[in-house]
Amino acid sequence: MQTDDTTAVSTTNTATPGLHPNRDWIRRAPAQDGVERIEAFFQRNGYALHRHDTYAIGRTLAGVQSFHYRHSVRNSLPGGTMVLHPDEAHDGQAGTDEGFRYRMIYVEPAVFQAALGGKPLPFIEGGLSDDPRLAHATQALLQGLDRALDPLEQDDALFDLAHALDAVSSARPVQRPRPSADFRAAQLARDYLHASLEQPVTLDELAAASGRDRWSLSRDFRTFFGTSPHRYLTMRRLDAARQSILRGIALVDAAAAAGFADQSHMTRHFVAAYGVTPSRWLRMLTADLR
Repeated sequence: MQTDDTTAVSTTNTATPGLHPNRDWIRRAPAQDGVERIEAFFQRNGYALHRHDTYAIGRTLAGVQSFHYRHSVRNSLPGGTMVLHPDEAHDGQAGTDEGFRYRMIYVEPAVFQAALGGKPLPFIEGGLSDDPRLAHATQALLQGLDRALDPLEQDDALFDLAHALDAVSSARPVQRPRPSADFRAAQLARDYLHASLEQPVTLDELAAASGRDRWSLSRDFRTFFGTSPHRYLTMRRLDAARQSILRGIALVDAAAAAGFADQSHMTRHFVAAYGVTPSRWLRMLTADLR
């Protein structure tokens, strides 16, 4: 699953051996099977306000990690667990002058759906939890990036995390599936989107592919996968663009190959999803730590 290939990023850290002192940095393990893992340090501001369609689940290792989330400022301290729901806007900055260091995993909602079998997506009120069940369930996935996770180890850990989230979750009314909600139809629509990254897609096409009427499908998709069909397609295109950019393909060509109208179109969606521009993201990942 995860490989030993991690990328060190310079853009300000004082506490981690082997990394340039007084520099922000990120280490990123390649995404695999719907999961991406990072470790990072930021002295001041990390990311502008943004939202993505994955869960962001992690732990602050040192310092105070402050972020805006659901109309309030949250402060994550060592010992707790952060669980940011898909499509919820958030940012990230240091709560003190010392900066903060953290580890985070990003998990596609479909991964948890595979374990939960079509139940409502778990939701942690406020984005922070001190529940020991979550701390225990995240331990294997949040270990250092210097060790690759065995495939079965990762799958077992994701299963345990899905059920820990479900047990701790505070149910939101919008999350409760209607009796008529169709998980299979939502899955078929998702499969169609994965096969259509490079071409326009209409809701009518998704309805035909899933055997569901347009608006019921749209509601079901949000219920089971945490975001709209259009935004899900945009995020998968951004995933493809990031992979192209990492292979050295020019931004304009990466945008075209991923199905965006042009580079500006891709950049607008990139900033909204990740809080940084594609060029800044690339500079961070390829910075020379001399």
